[in-house]
Amino acid sequence: MSLWRSAIFWAVLQFVAGLGNLAFQAIIKRRLTPGDYGDANALLTAIGFLGLPMQMASWAVVHYISHFRSHNDEVRLHGLLAGCQSFLFKASIFGSLVALALAEPFGHFFSFSFAEMSATMICVLVGLWAGFATALCQGMSWFKRLAVINFIAVLLRLGFGWAVTQRLPTAEMALSATTFSLLANLALLIWWKTIFRHGQTRVSPWNREFFNFLLVSVGFVAGNWCFASGDMLAAKLWKFPGDAFASYTAAGQYARAVPGAVGPLLSVFFTSRSGRPSDQSARDQKVLLALYGAGLACGAGALIVLGVPLLKILGKYDPVSALLLPRFAFAMALVGLNQALATWSLASRWFKVALLYGALGLAYWLVLLAFGSSPDNLLRVMLISSSVAFLVLCSAWLKHMRRGSPVAA
Repeated sequence: MSLWRSAIFWAVLQFVAGLGNLAFQAIIKRRLTPGDYGDANALLTAIGFLGLPMQMASWAVVHYISHFRSHNDEVRLHGLLAGCQSFLFKASIFGSLVALALAEPFGHFFSFSFAEMSATMICVLVGLWAGFATALCQGMSWFKRLAVINFIAVLLRLGFGWAVTQRLPTAEMALSATTFSLLANLALLIWWKTIFRHGQTRVSPWNREFFNFLLVSVGFVAGNWCFASGDMLAAKLWKFPGDAFASYTAAGQYARAVPGAVGPLLSVFFTSRSGRPSDQSARDQKVLLALYGAGLACGAGALIVLGVPLLKILGKYDPVSALLLPRFAFAMALVGLNQALATWSLASRWFKVALLYGALGLAYWLVLLAFGSSPDNLLRVMLISSSVAFLVLCSAWLKHMRRGSPVAA
């Protein structure tokens, strides 16, 4: 009972935080030029791309900590936490170096200015170190604490963004609000002593199982990013005109909120299933997935019915965004279903299915980069590609289910 209640609490606060992010989008859409508004959101996508190494390490650590936490061995658990601290610290350094090395060629390829990439790198580096503590807390199932911190982050983003864009309405300044909001993660220092106990003997996480899981996490996280965000960089690569880019971005803000609003349910599901599931936890996991699916359906339906009044919240009514929104919402609902199947597979250690998801995500992004020459074309390709990916992934998932593939001990 506490499992899915924690998930609902996180999802509700995430929804409220989403309203705050919507208010932030309304502020910058009114103050920035159409081109800068599109660039600001493309830069947020770039932050996710350059931060992928840390996300990959985090998923592996969350799974591993959750697995051993379910054994109720406190001594080994805290020793493992200490060992994972060292691993994540090194992963943060490695991720920072990779991001710095990729910054110049990445910015050149996608036509970002030096100032825009400089602001992006600051946000990436701060985000990498914020993710360091967040991964450990998620492994400890501190969902309510993380939900509150995310809510505080939105408030910081909203207040700082309103202040700086009033004086300097540029994409870089809009991005700096996201960097400032990451400081909310400093609140985790309150529980630092609970996570790491002085004098605790470190238990290295490195063994064959952890290494294999880390490799599969690479494909899974890359697939997640490609499906959820890759289209923004495709739009940037094709250099959509300023007004068209702004219209596409505005529609995307709502459509991406469909899987984003119910994403906490999937995160809690992953943490729970990564442990040794009892009969009760297995039932709770099914409740979480049912709530997740219902949330996707309701979210997509609400956007189709209420698209026009919702778009007016962002500023002057844009008929182009209104035409794009229904297709965008359906595409993101399919992306959400793909994420659910992949998360189940990763937590259950069905590695072939999880790797298939990563390969499908990469193929999906490459198709978008190759054929997304206009907002209409991009959405058409997204719908076709995400549908094909779902059919392939669902077939592989059902095949494993029919075999009765157990969760590895």
